[in-house]
Amino acid sequence: MREFQFHRPHSVADAVALLRSSDSAKLLAGGQSLLPVMKLDLAEPTDLVSLAAVAAAPGGAGLREIRVEPADQAGPARLAIGALVTHDEVSRSEEVRRLIPGLAALAAGIGDAQVRNRGTIGGSLAHADPAADYPAAVLALGATIETDRRRIPADDFFTGLFTTALAADEIVTAVHFPVPERSAYAKFPHRASKYALVGVMVARLKQPDGPRGDGGAPAVRIAVTGAGPRAFRLPALEAALAARFSPDAAGQAGDAGAAGRGLIAGLAPGDLRSDSDASAEYRAHLVTVMARRAIQACL
Repeated sequence: MREFQFHRPHSVADAVALLRSSDSAKLLAGGQSLLPVMKLDLAEPTDLVSLAAVAAAPGGAGLREIRVEPADQAGPARLAIGALVTHDEVSRSEEVRRLIPGLAALAAGIGDAQVRNRGTIGGSLAHADPAADYPAAVLALGATIETDRRRIPADDFFTGLFTTALAADEIVTAVHFPVPERSAYAKFPHRASKYALVGVMVARLKQPDGPRGDGGAPAVRIAVTGAGPRAFRLPALEAALAARFSPDAAGQAGDAGAAGRGLIAGLAPGDLRSDSDASAEYRAHLVTVMARRAIQACL
């Protein structure tokens, strides 16, 4: 690990100013993604900007809060989670367990106890590891990522391998999740790291009222993590499930490989990861298996 300057600003504005002062400054939230790569000299920031004091300062409490936003004309009720809320806090939150139990279960399966008690939802999303769990959640639930200057729909947030739509001096402050009718996450984890070789999140989202005020048909969103260089959705399966919500829409269990190739047919050949842990073909198989499990859990 190389030498660096350590900063503890007391406001988001001060943190942004420090990021702008150096081309190689990095934000430090829980450190569970950044510090390991620094130890391997895969990241060599000259400055680390800690957000710990920001959360403790007046005006920074929202970074550590989980709150319910009531339904309004813009849409259904939403769950707002501050960027510095830890994975453990998400998994144990009464509000998350009541409103989005699939999200609480996802957070409970991240890493080990040490990682869950230090790692944060905002840090995980900003790091954009292709095998992280939260990217599947924000995509499937149609979440919005709030920063110090704007709101970014989850569909526009992940742009590539470890890259996002965030500017170099932009800071995630909260994530807003629409409360779904049902949701579930199924993951085939790496045995050591617990990262997803493939993880699939399925959500049935509430729609605005129909012409008779009885509510529209629920929209179905499905997102995959671990299989490609970034999390992605499965439009073909979403359409099939909107017509008939059943695990069979993802193919029969005995034909999972063929079904998986069909579900991801719109991707380019190089869009699936192949490495020492799993081949692209095996990941295609896992997409279908995990999708079936997540769909079944939503019934």
